[in-house]
Amino acid sequence: MININNQAQLDTLKQEKEAILILFGGANCGVCQTIKPQIEAKFSDQFPDLVMAYIDCEQLQTACAQHGVFSLPVVQVFFMGQKFIEEIRSFSIQALEQEIKKVYAKMKY
Repeated sequence: MININNQAQLDTLKQEKEAILILFGGANCGVCQTIKPQIEAKFSDQFPDLVMAYIDCEQLQTACAQHGVFSLPVVQVFFMGQKFIEEIRSFSIQALEQEIKKVYAKMKY
Protein backbone atom coordinates (compact mmCIF):
# COMPACT_ATOMS: atom_id res chain seq x y z
CA MET A 1 0.00 0.00 0.00
CA ILE A 2 1.39 3.37 -1.04
CA ASN A 3 1.50 6.10 1.61
CA ILE A 4 0.32 9.38 0.10
CA ASN A 5 2.24 12.37 1.43
CA ASN A 6 0.65 15.26 -0.48
CA GLN A 7 -2.19 16.20 -2.80
CA ALA A 8 0.08 16.33 -5.86
CA GLN A 9 1.14 12.72 -5.31
CA LEU A 10 -2.52 11.70 -5.08
CA ASP A 11 -3.45 13.63 -8.22
CA THR A 12 -0.59 12.00 -10.15
CA LEU A 13 -1.62 8.55 -8.97
CA LYS A 14 -5.24 9.15 -10.05
CA GLN A 15 -4.09 10.30 -13.50
CA GLU A 16 -1.60 7.48 -14.11
CA LYS A 17 -3.46 4.46 -12.72
CA GLU A 18 -6.75 3.08 -13.97
CA ALA A 19 -7.84 1.40 -10.73
CA ILE A 20 -7.13 2.87 -7.28
CA LEU A 21 -8.36 2.06 -3.80
CA ILE A 22 -7.73 4.83 -1.29
CA LEU A 23 -8.02 4.20 2.43
CA PHE A 24 -8.45 7.39 4.41
CA GLY A 25 -7.43 6.76 7.99
CA GLY A 26 -5.51 8.06 10.94
CA ALA A 27 -2.68 6.93 13.17
CA ASN A 28 -4.97 7.20 16.21
CA CYS A 29 -7.89 5.38 14.56
CA GLY A 30 -7.81 1.80 15.82
CA VAL A 31 -10.28 0.55 13.20
CA CYS A 32 -8.22 2.18 10.43
CA GLN A 33 -5.03 0.52 11.57
CA THR A 34 -6.80 -2.84 11.86
CA ILE A 35 -8.40 -2.85 8.42
CA LYS A 36 -5.39 -1.46 6.55
CA PRO A 37 -3.42 -4.77 6.52
CA GLN A 38 -6.63 -6.76 5.99
CA ILE A 39 -7.52 -4.78 2.87
CA GLU A 40 -3.99 -5.02 1.54
CA ALA A 41 -3.74 -8.78 2.12
CA LYS A 42 -7.18 -9.58 0.76
CA PHE A 43 -7.16 -7.40 -2.35
CA SER A 44 -3.53 -7.40 -3.53
CA ASP A 45 -3.70 -10.94 -4.97
CA GLN A 46 -7.33 -10.85 -6.04
CA PHE A 47 -7.13 -7.49 -7.86
CA PRO A 48 -3.53 -7.20 -9.12
CA ASP A 49 -4.22 -4.04 -11.16
CA LEU A 50 -5.84 -2.25 -8.22
CA VAL A 51 -3.32 0.20 -6.76
CA MET A 52 -3.87 0.67 -3.04
CA ALA A 53 -3.02 3.90 -1.28
CA TYR A 54 -3.30 5.18 2.28
CA ILE A 55 -3.84 8.77 3.38
CA ASP A 56 -3.34 9.74 7.02
CA CYS A 57 -6.04 12.37 7.53
CA GLU A 58 -4.31 13.61 10.66
CA GLN A 59 -1.39 14.65 8.42
CA LEU A 60 -3.23 15.59 5.20
CA GLN A 61 -6.42 17.24 6.44
CA THR A 62 -6.84 19.34 3.31
CA ALA A 63 -6.66 16.34 0.96
CA CYS A 64 -9.19 14.48 3.09
CA ALA A 65 -11.55 17.46 3.13
CA GLN A 66 -11.26 17.80 -0.66
CA HIS A 67 -12.44 14.20 -0.96
CA GLY A 68 -15.35 14.75 1.43
CA VAL A 69 -13.77 12.70 4.21
CA PHE A 70 -14.83 13.96 7.63
CA SER A 71 -15.01 10.71 9.61
CA LEU A 72 -12.80 7.64 9.58
CA PRO A 73 -12.24 5.14 8.10
CA VAL A 74 -13.29 5.83 4.51
CA VAL A 75 -12.49 3.74 1.45
CA GLN A 76 -12.91 5.24 -2.00
CA VAL A 77 -12.34 3.21 -5.16
CA PHE A 78 -11.64 4.98 -8.46
CA PHE A 79 -11.70 3.47 -11.94
CA MET A 80 -10.31 5.62 -14.76
CA GLY A 81 -10.33 8.69 -12.52
CA GLN A 82 -13.98 8.36 -11.50
CA LYS A 83 -15.15 7.39 -8.02
CA PHE A 84 -17.26 4.23 -8.25
CA ILE A 85 -17.32 3.02 -4.65
CA GLU A 86 -17.28 4.74 -1.26
CA GLU A 87 -17.55 3.03 2.11
CA ILE A 88 -17.71 5.13 5.27
CA ARG A 89 -17.05 4.24 8.91
CA SER A 90 -18.71 0.91 9.54
CA PHE A 91 -18.51 -1.43 6.56
CA SER A 92 -17.80 -5.03 5.70
CA ILE A 93 -14.59 -5.89 3.89
CA GLN A 94 -16.47 -8.76 2.21
CA ALA A 95 -19.15 -6.36 0.95
CA LEU A 96 -16.41 -4.02 -0.31
CA GLU A 97 -14.82 -6.97 -2.08
CA GLN A 98 -18.11 -7.79 -3.84
CA GLU A 99 -18.55 -4.18 -4.94
CA ILE A 100 -15.02 -4.07 -6.36
CA LYS A 101 -15.54 -7.42 -8.13
CA LYS A 102 -18.59 -6.07 -9.96
CA VAL A 103 -16.83 -3.01 -11.34
CA TYR A 104 -13.44 -4.71 -11.80
CA ALA A 105 -15.00 -7.43 -13.98
CA LYS A 106 -16.70 -4.82 -16.18
CA MET A 107 -13.39 -3.01 -16.68
CA LYS A 108 -11.97 -6.21 -18.26
CA TYR A 109 -8.62 -6.36 -16.50
